Amino acid sequence: MSTRSPQIAVYPGSFDPITNGHVDIVHRSLAIFDQVVVAVAVNLRKTSLFSVEERLEQARAVFPDPRVEVDSFEGLLVDYVVRRGARVVVRGLRALADFEYEFQLAHMNRRLAPNVETVFLMTGDKDFFLSSSLVKEVASLGGDLSGLVPEVVREALHARFGRR
Repeated sequence: MSTRSPQIAVYPGSFDPITNGHVDIVHRSLAIFDQVVVAVAVNLRKTSLFSVEERLEQARAVFPDPRVEVDSFEGLLVDYVVRRGARVVVRGLRALADFEYEFQLAHMNRRLAPNVETVFLMTGDKDFFLSSSLVKEVASLGGDLSGLVPEVVREALHARFGRR
């Protein structure tokens, strides 16, 4: 009797902040994979609203499922995926523009690490318009974040922008 290794998928992103679209992708990934690593990218060239530590803390609060691990990484995604013992990268697609960019990344990753596959999940129909950038803009202007982000993220955004 052979024992199957757990199927681990890495879901990378800036998650600045986590949206309900991200939450949907993680939950749907758990229906396919045994474990999902939510990998918060550290990008020193990009100015983030929340620090890496804040994003990790928010993600851990949003994903209490023991099958979800929250971690951060620097450098090439495929190097991180291989180090984690995973073979799959999960990416969410919202629109055609996402596909073009993700298509390029998937092919470059495949060239760099031929054993790492990319799986695309279409964003759910109620979240297809959501992006972290759009959520930050709505939050900064005092807009209603109901249904856009998890409660812990909504509270953090309100605190960051001085709203109640």
